[in-house]
Amino acid sequence: MNDLSPARLSVALLHHPVKNKNGEVITSAVTNLDLHDIARIAKTYGIESFYVVTPLEDQKALVEKIVSHWIDGWGGTYNPKRREALSLVKVKDSLAQVVDDMKADTNTDIRVVVTCAVEKQQMLRFEDFRHRLNEPDKTYLLAFGTAWGLTDEFIAAADFVLEPVKGRSGYNHLPVRAAVAIILDRLLGID
Repeated sequence: MNDLSPARLSVALLHHPVKNKNGEVITSAVTNLDLHDIARIAKTYGIESFYVVTPLEDQKALVEKIVSHWIDGWGGTYNPKRREALSLVKVKDSLAQVVDDMKADTNTDIRVVVTCAVEKQQMLRFEDFRHRLNEPDKTYLLAFGTAWGLTDEFIAAADFVLEPVKGRSGYNHLPVRAAVAIILDRLLGID
């Protein structure tokens, strides 16, 4: 029997550094729907942790209040399934804090894989990433951007850029929670 475990995967939803529709670097607002839906998606696919990344104190407080209601408050009693999913949520100021937290949990190097709606050079194909996730004792962070996506500088600093999700129409501006669901199903779904 092989005692090596498959790769670990966590998800991060970044609200900074992201772009607005004019390409300017901004910090976007946290949305309640993203928290609930991405936590439920992450739980469904066996994700280790769901990181919400924002440097804004009021936004971090909002996330903590929402999560607390569903974990410690009446919401957790009313809907234990929601409590189970939202227990994956961790709030951090930056990608560096996420990586530090993951390293402390896993004692391994973290490979950052970013998502982007635009094709980039040297993209990691879904199939190739799926195979990498079967390699033992590897740890990956899959980073998603809000607003109009992660900044070019952030993308360039990542270990890998995942190929974009594409439909048939040429239109490509999915809500982030839909992109998370599609990508995690392509990577971890049962054939």
